[in-house]
Amino acid sequence: MFITVNGVRLYYEKSGTGWPLVMVHCNSMDHKIFKKAARVLGERFTVYCPDSRDHGKSEKIKTLHYEDMAEDMAQFISALGIEKPVYYGFSDGGIIGLILAYRYPDMLSELIVSGASLNPGSTKDLPMKFFKLWSHFDRSDKMQIMMREPDITDEILKGITVPTFVTAGERDVIKLSHTKHIAETIPGASLKIFEKTGHTGYIMNSDKIANYILSVTEN
Repeated sequence: MFITVNGVRLYYEKSGTGWPLVMVHCNSMDHKIFKKAARVLGERFTVYCPDSRDHGKSEKIKTLHYEDMAEDMAQFISALGIEKPVYYGFSDGGIIGLILAYRYPDMLSELIVSGASLNPGSTKDLPMKFFKLWSHFDRSDKMQIMMREPDITDEILKGITVPTFVTAGERDVIKLSHTKHIAETIPGASLKIFEKTGHTGYIMNSDKIANYILSVTEN
């Protein structure tokens, strides 16, 4: 299905029945990474999986900014009349979620973010060197945005009032210190580190993240 919000045409898929859950993917991927998780979560939730702008089947955009992508999701939720959804975001989707929850404190019921970064310095040195090298060959803004954004300040983190759950992999490309800082700075947030896995292993085509989401939203 398609919907136009914030001046951009977004593709999304909807499945399951129950409380609304919006799931937003990482950089350079699309909604399909949640296919396995959505099947599990659909037993309790109505699951909305949009493709971010310039990703998947959504409209192509020359220049990307996380602020715009957060506004896309705010208008997506409003336009579809989704009341108080749980929001789950992985990597770029997590960044979008942090900005969204700060800008719209009454929009979400819960926020769950995995592998989110605070700024380009959140990425470990070796992976960032690879991304910088690859960005010379891949000139798309999907690569370039990682070199310049985001800028998630403590003011933003402290301003998030929705119940928040922060996760990362034990061998994540995001520095553990930055992940811990997110959890420690958002009031009342909790932290879960998935053992023996990296940035994507417990999320992409996995039911592990689905089981986690079920466990923290069961009340």
